[in-house]
Parts: sequence; structure tokens; C-alpha cells
Amino acid sequence: MAKSNALPSHRPSRAASQNLERSSAAIPSLDRLIHERIRLGIVSALAANASLTFNDLKRLLKTTDGNLSVHARKLEEAKYIACTKTFEGRVPRTDYALTATGRKAFEKYLDHMEALIQAMGR
Repeated sequence: MAKSNALPSHRPSRAASQNLERSSAAIPSLDRLIHERIRLGIVSALAANASLTFNDLKRLLKTTDGNLSVHARKLEEAKYIACTKTFEGRVPRTDYALTATGRKAFEKYLDHMEALIQAMGR
């Protein structure tokens, strides 16, 4: 009898697939907009503070101007954060605050993460 060089199938059994489908259905999908590391950091920091400046966020998140501005813009476009630009003398100042929509989305995100943790049995 010839030996087969085919790799063994690692496909889950039908019962395992059905269990996975059931548990996946019970876990809500995460908000991909918030889930990205820098954006999650922005929303988290603003949830804990009434507002933060661009420089405060940059320092807290240890990121670059360009990286922060790109991620902040995405959150702004989604109406998760509000941006206010002012001047202190001749120096520009950019402040960010979490909107009601952003707070609701963040709370929903946290609920989803808790559901994931519960589904993992911890």
C-alpha cells in the first residue's frame, strides 16, 4: 500500500463547528473604528477627562503628530470626538472632547469586550 504524502486535515469536527458558530453568534462584533490601538487610547483618555489637548494626547499615547492627527480625524469624522481649535496668544491650541455618540460607542465597545471575556470562561 502506498504511503500518502497528503497533510492530515485540521478541519474541526461538525460538532466543534456548530459550537463555534453558536458562541460566535453570542459575541457581538467589536467597533473596528475604536478597536485600533491609538484610537482606543484616544477614546479611553477622553472618557476619563473632560477634554485633552493635542499635545496631552500625543504625550499620553507616545505617538507622533501625524499618527495622532490621522486617528483623531477618523474619530472626528465618526462624530466620536469633537475638536476645538483656539489660540493662546499666537500659539494654536487644539482640544479634543468625547461626544455623547463617542461615549455611547465606547461603552458599547467595553460591553462587547466583557462579553468576549465571559465567552472565554474567565
